[in-house]
Amino acid sequence: MLDATIGVFAILGAALVLLAGIGVVRFPDVYARMHAATKATTIGIALIGIASAISLDGARAQITITIAFIFITAPTAAHLVGRAAHRAEGIDVDLDLRDDLATALDEPPEPARDDSL
Repeated sequence: MLDATIGVFAILGAALVLLAGIGVVRFPDVYARMHAATKATTIGIALIGIASAISLDGARAQITITIAFIFITAPTAAHLVGRAAHRAEGIDVDLDLRDDLATALDEPPEPARDDSL
């Protein structure tokens, strides 16, 4: 029963990583590709890590730290890629709603006030 559980977690994780790779190749724009590259791979790697933690008794702490590291770094990298894509010229940004990031990037920063006088 334990081997079946490990196999299910490993196969589901590998399937999600495979689907993420296909999504990166097939999706039309940078934002959809970024979503596929981060969300599916993060969950897929977590499932593979869970399967590894169940099967390897002595490495549970290291696997847990690795999964936590991936859960922190993948969304952060996606955020940075999204901001860079938004700032890049030549990328069509078709937003149905208002673009708060564009207004925040276009406005110059306010000068620091010296209230000590």
